Amino acid sequence: MRNVSWRCLDTWKVSSKNTVVCLIGCMSGDLTAWYYLNTYFATWPILLIMFIAVVCGLCTSVLLETCILLRQMSFPRALKTAFGMSVFSMLAMEVAANSVAYFFSHGDRMVWWVIILSLIAGFFAALPYNYYRLKRFGKHCH
Repeated sequence: MRNVSWRCLDTWKVSSKNTVVCLIGCMSGDLTAWYYLNTYFATWPILLIMFIAVVCGLCTSVLLETCILLRQMSFPRALKTAFGMSVFSMLAMEVAANSVAYFFSHGDRMVWWVIILSLIAGFFAALPYNYYRLKRFGKHCH
């Protein structure tokens, strides 16, 4: 990641805001799916539940970003932009959050402090990429 200064406070603020919006989108779908599947399909393998939760998180994030972008562009363009702009960031966030959740819950039901830790892990996993993308290319999702 050459030619990027990591010392710009304004860029950290904007990328932090963008990361929080992404976190809300990803984790709302992820945690809802995690809770639902663990409640009603508790006999399913935990890795399958986690995979489905990640897919749900990616879908809700793209949906939220599309809704935000609809203020600026048409639906097809907003959907394409939302899907294309931050897939790497969303995947990093989902993998980090679910890894922490799995590690601390030992594959069982999550408790509130595990959810908090997974949210923090997801935020910090995506933040550097969002900063880099904003600083290097002037591109962000929100």
